[in-house]
This record gives sequence, structure tokens and C-alpha cells, in this order.
Amino acid sequence: MGDNRGAVTEALRIRRRIAALDWVALRDALDADGYARLPSLLTASECRALAQLYGAEPNFRTTISLEGYRFGQGEYKYFRYPLPPLVAALRESLYPRLAAIANHWNRRRGASERFPKSLRTFLSRCRGEGQTRPTPLLLHYTAEGYNRLHQDLYGAIAFPIQLTCQLSRPGTDFTGGEFLLVEHQPRMQSRGEAIALEAGEGILFPTRDRPVPSARGFTAAQTRHGVSRVRSGERTTLGIIFHDAK
Repeated sequence: MGDNRGAVTEALRIRRRIAALDWVALRDALDADGYARLPSLLTASECRALAQLYGAEPNFRTTISLEGYRFGQGEYKYFRYPLPPLVAALRESLYPRLAAIANHWNRRRGASERFPKSLRTFLSRCRGEGQTRPTPLLLHYTAEGYNRLHQDLYGAIAFPIQLTCQLSRPGTDFTGGEFLLVEHQPRMQSRGEAIALEAGEGILFPTRDRPVPSARGFTAAQTRHGVSRVRSGERTTLGIIFHDAK
């Protein structure tokens, strides 16, 4: 009973924190820059608690070695259902806000698809396509670790926005390891960003692409993300992906 009350309290705290964010400004940043930063999304104690989960294998369904797939150097682990309460609270609280932005993007694209208001309804769509495996994950890098540019696509359904949150303290726990975004618009050179996130800071970015103004209205700007080389120490981050995997 005590654990359940604690989970409910944690979910309420996260929900209020996310509701207090300036979502108009965040949407505008995604539209203008291709990403939006969420300072102090998690407290220091929440970051430590999530990072400590990395060694608790029962929390995870799969461990991926980046070297084994030539993705880079490091490791990440996908959580299993049920998700840890803090991870579930973040996913469930962020989704409705991001669904509104995703639908704004689809209107710009001229696409008829609309994302439902609740994560539960959206995940039922995923299940209809055989996508049933949870995708939130923890990523861990040691010195010389890095992650090549990529997209997190796991089936026919993909939610267009995702989140990464820094759990380790830059300059204290690790050096290097900037978050990388590279965007390519048609008939233009690619544009790159190297973003140094603070502990507890989140960043929203496109899963696959976003609509950007063009001579004919809007066109799709393809986005890939990764992590630059960690120079020293250990870097752990949380990734929140909203669609499930096959």
C-alpha cells in the first residue's frame, strides 16, 4: 500500500511539473529550431534514482551493445512493462501535450492523421500493428563511448516527437558526450547541433522528421540524433519514446 501511495504521489508531482511548463514556447522552439529544452525536468534525487536502476536487471526486457550492432560504443537497456513509476509518469504526462504538437505538425503537412489525446489509446493503435514491446530506455556510456546518428523507428507506427533526459552531471560525472542533432532539408546542406545538457534537463526532438516552411508550403526536414564521444567518466541518460516496438 505504501509503495502504491508513493507512486501516485510521484505521478501527481510529475504531472504538475509538466503542466507548469510553457507549452506554447516549447512548440515554437520545436517549430523554429527543431528541438526544445526542458530545464530541471527531473530533480537531482530523481536522476540518481533512475540512474541506479541501470544495474537492476529485472527492470529491463533487452540489453543492446552498441558495438555489437556497429551503432557506436556503449550500451542501452529497454525497460519492461510495467514501467518504473517515474518513467511511466513522465511518458503518460508528456504524451497529451506532445500529441497536440504532433497534430499541429500534421495540419501543416496536410496529413489527415490525428494522434489521440491519451497515451493508452495511442498504444492500443500500436498493439493493432503488433507493436507491444515498451521502448523507454536507459543509455550508459563510459570513456570513449558514443552513439552514431540514428532514428528510433520500430514498426509501422511512430510518434513524431521523443525525449531524452540527462541523468549524469556534466563536468562532474563525465566530460564530452554532447547530445547531437543533424537535420537535413531537401536541396540544402545538413545542419548540426551539439547540445550540452545539464543534469535533470530534458530535450524534445523529432523522431523522424518535422515540417519546415518551403516555397510550396511545408516540407519534411529529416532528423537524426546521437551522442558525441564521452571523454571521461560515465554518462547515463533516460530516453522516452512513445510508440512501442514489434
